Amino acid sequence: MSFAIRQRQGRARSPLFLTLCCLPALFLTCIPLFYVLSRSVEIGWDGSVEEIFRRRTFDLLVNTLVLGCCVTAGAATVGTSVAWCVEKTDLPARSLWRVIVSLPLAVPAFISSYAWSSFDATFQTMGGAIFILTLATYPLVYLPVAAAFRGMDSTYEDVSRSLGKGPWETFFHASLPQVRPALGVGSLLVLTHMFAEFGALAFLRVQTFTTAIFDSFELEFDSRSAALQSLVLILLCLPAAYGEMRLRTGGRTVRSGKGVRRPDAFVRLGWRTVPVQLALAVLLVFALAVPMAILCYWLSVGLSAGNGLSDIDDAVYGSLSLAIPGAVIVVVLALPVVLLSSRHTGGVSRMADRLPYVIHGLPGLVVALALVFVSIHYASALYQTYAVLMAAYAILYLPLAQSALRSSIALVPSSLEELARGLGRGPLGAFMSITLPNILPGIGAGLALVALELMRELTSTLMLAPIGVTTLATEVWSHTNDTEYAAAAPFAAMLVVVSAIPTYFFTRRPTKGAEIE
Repeated sequence: MSFAIRQRQGRARSPLFLTLCCLPALFLTCIPLFYVLSRSVEIGWDGSVEEIFRRRTFDLLVNTLVLGCCVTAGAATVGTSVAWCVEKTDLPARSLWRVIVSLPLAVPAFISSYAWSSFDATFQTMGGAIFILTLATYPLVYLPVAAAFRGMDSTYEDVSRSLGKGPWETFFHASLPQVRPALGVGSLLVLTHMFAEFGALAFLRVQTFTTAIFDSFELEFDSRSAALQSLVLILLCLPAAYGEMRLRTGGRTVRSGKGVRRPDAFVRLGWRTVPVQLALAVLLVFALAVPMAILCYWLSVGLSAGNGLSDIDDAVYGSLSLAIPGAVIVVVLALPVVLLSSRHTGGVSRMADRLPYVIHGLPGLVVALALVFVSIHYASALYQTYAVLMAAYAILYLPLAQSALRSSIALVPSSLEELARGLGRGPLGAFMSITLPNILPGIGAGLALVALELMRELTSTLMLAPIGVTTLATEVWSHTNDTEYAAAAPFAAMLVVVSAIPTYFFTRRPTKGAEIE
């Protein structure tokens, strides 16, 4: 028998063992916060006021907010619209579209920016950056919103239509409220991505706090000014993280009973079928086809074509050898954090859940500087080792793993775990027999998504990778820095090909909505 439950799960106090499991993630995310605050204090009150109220700081603030807000609004609009067309209408070849519209996720933002900017310098403006980065980031909204549309309770839409509401009213009053948490998570990821973005903006010649932080450190060797600018970024992330938390509050819809879900009533497109398909095709042309065509152009022409090809095997190996173990570490650290925040209350629970999203807005350069500072002063044996680089990956990408895991964990009612414990299972036994089998899709999605991001990670890898380790992303940066666009093209193309593997895994099997045995 199929039924849906609208519930607010009761939350108990945090168990000691689970709280202790969250401490490593909480400790790591506090390191850059400690570094930024301590370095900012060194400037003093007068120096801080002078730095913050400079005209340049104001211009950077405006650029950062304009870029972040416009790209987030664009990605949220495009991602939600595409998700609705694919999941809630009678669009032909739905399964094929599900995969195709996700493929731009395989093209890193800095690769798209490199392609567009090397093709025509007119894209090296704020408008060009908003256009390119919206196309590059909309899958971060599309994927969670599409999964939410698939898992939502269609009863509310049926009631809305039975009351005579049209498609638009039904969407805004019945459909959209149910996918708000997914929309909030995706939008927050995009916003913090924009606050921390460096590689793409360096190609597009757009100045934000992130590029200014890089200049302060690389050109002026002024880590204190860089830290103060980073503190402003943290303050910008706080209201975004609070807003996303507000979107997540309230009841959650949970379905019980595998294989008994009533089929959704799809919206009929009718004469709009062809225009919708054309709109999706145009989106994919600009987001995927044009950047790939430009890469193919640079592969075949240019004075630097063929340079560095002998290093491509080492770069592929370096990317995979860092991305795979890094993804495992990040997901393992994120799992107890999501379990604690989803099931229990308390200060540690709230801090461990929200702090990674705030720190996610910091550039990789600042996280790298923080870890270099800590390793040199407090753990010199770890300096320039894989351990420090893995710590940077964990700090930067915990929110991605949290967002992938949360949607799966939210579909497992805590009452099932309580029932298992009532039958004699301990907390670990209840988790292994009830929770873990149901969240395996979320764990797989988290591993794929984090591995995808780690393969394209640039700034922290440039600073923290052990001597002699190169990746596809660092090779692209090295050649484009010398304006060797053709030499960078093979590494960029290979990065797209390698990134397509986790993208395919992430999208080939849509997450089923809220079905629990």
